Amino acid sequence: MLRGFFTNSAGTLVSRVLGFVRDLLTASVLGAGIYSDLFFVAFKLPNLFRRLFGEGAFTQAFLPSFTAARKKGIFAAAVLIKFSIFIALLTALVLLAAPVFTKVLAYGFSAEQIGLAVPYVRINFFYLTFIFVVTLFASLLQYRDHFATTAFSTALLNLAMIAALLLARGKDGATAVLYLSFGVVAGGLLQLAVHVYALKFTGMLRVLTGGFARLARGDKAQTQGFYKNFFAGVLGASALQLSSFIDTFFASFLASGSISYLYYANRIFQLPLALFAIALSTAIFPRMSKFVKAHDDAQALALVERGFYFLLALLGLSAIGGVMLRNEITQLLFERGEFTRQNSIECAAVLGAYMVGLVPFGLSRIFSHWLYANMKQKLSAKISIWCVFINVALCALFFKPFGAVGLAFASTITGAFLLGFNLYFFGFNNFLAIIRAKKIIAIAALCAGEAAILYILKGLYYGNL
Repeated sequence: MLRGFFTNSAGTLVSRVLGFVRDLLTASVLGAGIYSDLFFVAFKLPNLFRRLFGEGAFTQAFLPSFTAARKKGIFAAAVLIKFSIFIALLTALVLLAAPVFTKVLAYGFSAEQIGLAVPYVRINFFYLTFIFVVTLFASLLQYRDHFATTAFSTALLNLAMIAALLLARGKDGATAVLYLSFGVVAGGLLQLAVHVYALKFTGMLRVLTGGFARLARGDKAQTQGFYKNFFAGVLGASALQLSSFIDTFFASFLASGSISYLYYANRIFQLPLALFAIALSTAIFPRMSKFVKAHDDAQALALVERGFYFLLALLGLSAIGGVMLRNEITQLLFERGEFTRQNSIECAAVLGAYMVGLVPFGLSRIFSHWLYANMKQKLSAKISIWCVFINVALCALFFKPFGAVGLAFASTITGAFLLGFNLYFFGFNNFLAIIRAKKIIAIAALCAGEAAILYILKGLYYGNL
């Protein structure tokens, strides 16, 4: 568990550091105005589909089914062919109906803003074509307990976008967004290339090509159960992603820059979530699936217990630091160039609201993966639907009186509901079985100590100004 976790965390850290460099340059080149909003809307659409049909639902449905499949090469090849056709058709639909998709994503945009965004939406969406194939290849590598390539490959996307931003310095806003959009597509192509090499290195490329050959000879793949779980998993894995989509929808009705504040703050929020929660859940999921398949519930529960306390400590410390240092973080990262002091203050308020939800969102990853490993994707889908309705209601309630901060806090409350639902179906008896009072008290004391130290240090620093 720890080897996979540290590999994923190291890759995530490198990628996120480069991501912050990218965001720093984006804030400097585009600021927080109409052109930054246009890019974030255009980039959000392929990211939304990637997370719904790719990373989230796909991996969690594919790995248990692939583990159970007797003809693994045929299974993987059949899935790749069918999903490639699906993604090609989806891409064609988005290219043809880009104004409609843009309007759905940013309903509050004017006709002029929609017209400006459409070319960027079309260019950015090509990223999905590459990254879906990358997601399937990454799932095959996870089966081999090979995490490094996938963990570090996102850095290539950030490097491509950084290069595009450096080339765009001094250009007008429209041209800068165009450069950045082509950088996104180049990053996807680079990610695909390194995954093909990793498949060859691990021997999985031979398994996949063998599957294609057997399909061509007329062998049949048993994939019916996978598709059933996948389409349920599209909803089951989508609560966080749909929450982000809903944030953008409501933010499009607010003042210019609101979408950008949500994006920048969410990027910071995503760092500890990816570094700890996503890295750990990704590392333990293949092993958890194998334990469940072998009916070894004791080992699977022990894996959940270790992951739970590890995440509780790391996420608790991160959340306290994020809330207490929200102003300093946004000022350090973004306050330069076109990103003003007032932009920094407003972004910091959004960050604080997001960080309150870090612990529930992160812990829900562990318990939702328990459901996926037990092939309960339909149940996860129901949980996701409930959370989406809750989030829509809260966003509608909060966005006018509280603006972008209200939208972030609506996501935080939704995260608490998401954790509660996952715990309920994980089983409170199972949950009570992993509770250790001494560990809870130790983690609480650690978090209280961090809060006290930060409070004292901030008092000393600002008192001497």
